[in-house]
Amino acid sequence: MTQGYLCVLLHAHLPYVRHPEYEDSLEERWLFEALTETYLPLLAMLEERAQRGAPGRITVSLSPTLLAMFEDPLLRKRYAFHMGRLIELAEREVARTRHEPRFQPLAIHYRERFRARLHQFEERYRRDLTSAFRAVSDAGSVRLITCGATHGFLPLMSLGAPSWRAQIGAAVGEFERQLGRRPEGIWLPECGYAPGVESVLAEFGIRFFVVDTHGILHACPRPLPGTYAPFRTESGVFALGRDADSSRQVWSATEGYPGDAFYREYYRDQGFDLPIEEVSGFLPSGGTRTHLGLKYYRITDRRSTHREPYEPEIARDRAREHAAHFVRGRASQAREASERIGQPSLLLAPYDAELMGHWWYEGPEWLGYVLDEAAEPTSEILAVDPLEAIGALPQTTAGRLHPSSWGEGGYSAVWLDPSNDWIYRHLNHAAETMQALASAGDRGDSLVRRALRQAGRELLLAQASDWAFIMRTGTLVPYAVRRTELHLSRFGRLADALKTNRINPVEVAELEELDPIFPSLDPGLFA
Repeated sequence: MTQGYLCVLLHAHLPYVRHPEYEDSLEERWLFEALTETYLPLLAMLEERAQRGAPGRITVSLSPTLLAMFEDPLLRKRYAFHMGRLIELAEREVARTRHEPRFQPLAIHYRERFRARLHQFEERYRRDLTSAFRAVSDAGSVRLITCGATHGFLPLMSLGAPSWRAQIGAAVGEFERQLGRRPEGIWLPECGYAPGVESVLAEFGIRFFVVDTHGILHACPRPLPGTYAPFRTESGVFALGRDADSSRQVWSATEGYPGDAFYREYYRDQGFDLPIEEVSGFLPSGGTRTHLGLKYYRITDRRSTHREPYEPEIARDRAREHAAHFVRGRASQAREASERIGQPSLLLAPYDAELMGHWWYEGPEWLGYVLDEAAEPTSEILAVDPLEAIGALPQTTAGRLHPSSWGEGGYSAVWLDPSNDWIYRHLNHAAETMQALASAGDRGDSLVRRALRQAGRELLLAQASDWAFIMRTGTLVPYAVRRTELHLSRFGRLADALKTNRINPVEVAELEELDPIFPSLDPGLFA
């Protein structure tokens, strides 16, 4: 008997990091690493399941900035070149380790893996990952949903609904343009919920979204099932709350599976371990040492710095064992919850997609094994997408959610503290200016409309929550500050030109070329 419905949701997002002004930027490497270690392995796993007709479905949110980079010809070309260079480096490593029997098999492992990923990208997908995701969605292996246009943190947008409408409307429009259908679900950036967001979601046909656990546990009225049932908001859109136990089993630094001694150690990489003269030709412009994806060690012991060589086959066996343990745990949890609430239970397990493969190398394999375990005839849980769960489970009465996020502290502290609070007066002033400009319309002038559209793009890019997050964490702060100031400056120049009716067509064209994201953006969304 089915005791519960397991909804695994992977949130796939990266900020828009397109830098044509550099031959090889460190920030574009973020995308290339995620393609190699997360998105391509995830697609391969989903395709394999579709080909054998395996039951079970996951949900993946594809952020609009990520989709924009997937379709960008420059980034596609650069990724293919990057992979060619990695294969060359791996070939050198195979030769260098020829007298090191503990390490040469790993060098060969990476060489073959890089070759397979490049073949998958070039030959199988013709460099088009968006179509590849659409294909596995059509095959029934995954439900695709959207996210805020540039991952803007909605609770800190002082205009409220007008700013939310622009972020959500632009996201829905891009999803439909690229994937050929309107999204029925959305991942609110950082799970950031503020009262009223659900009404804007309803305007765009969104049927469900995700909140953190306390968003539902502190709702009014508090639902008896807690997060174990879909929560119907007053606008009719359903909220699904993160299951704390499912998250802890994977995310926890002390209890989580990724910390197992036999899994690959993320932080030991040949980009740092090899002498600089052996890797300098493979580093980004400026020669900054960075991860190159050749990692020869396993975690071994988190309490010491000693590391033993990585053994992929043993790690794969551990992933299979951990998948079985995870499914048994969720079945037991669902059974206990169902007895308490008198109905089958919902278990929503959301994770950053980059955890699967990038941070946790074995993650995609683990996920595939989880789906296989859940599909066993004796399993008491089913792996489904949120709409399947909503259709199968009794609904709670309508209520009001509690403001929340999945950031540290559960609210807005990560994105609003002394390290980043200076940005909001500028962002909110720009949003007010954009609202006024959009309300005035384009007056039938194509150049005015182009300038309005580009101003909207620059505002959306400035609103990305990634910049405030980077400032707070203290990593690459100058880059985050520069991106915020750059997009606000570009917005300001366009706004002044629109106000004075002195639009420079050359400047508009240059900005369109630098930031060609959201080609069909409707400036009316900002009005």
